[in-house]
Amino acid sequence: MLVCRDSVPVQAPTGPAGQAVEQWVTTMDDRGVRVAGGELATDADAVAVRVRDGQRQVTDGAFLETKGILLGFDLLECQDIAEAIDVAAAHPLASRCVLEIRQIMA
Repeated sequence: MLVCRDSVPVQAPTGPAGQAVEQWVTTMDDRGVRVAGGELATDADAVAVRVRDGQRQVTDGAFLETKGILLGFDLLECQDIAEAIDVAAAHPLASRCVLEIRQIMA
């Protein structure tokens, strides 16, 4: 599950989300649904890596399309997409961000 800044302005709930997020993390960890996760470093701390024509290209900063968008992630292990949607909807940041669910292809 990717935690992303929403491009559509929303009226954010008052107060910081930190404590509510920590409670969500604890609850999902206790349920065994959340495997790993965390907040991502700032765009300024990102590095983009490409290999083109055998040459490595390293660029400081976030990749243009994701700049300012990706905020964090949670690796979930759910029974099905319905459970993953329920878990995402229960996340406190669902009211102010976009939570994108993607299955890991194995």
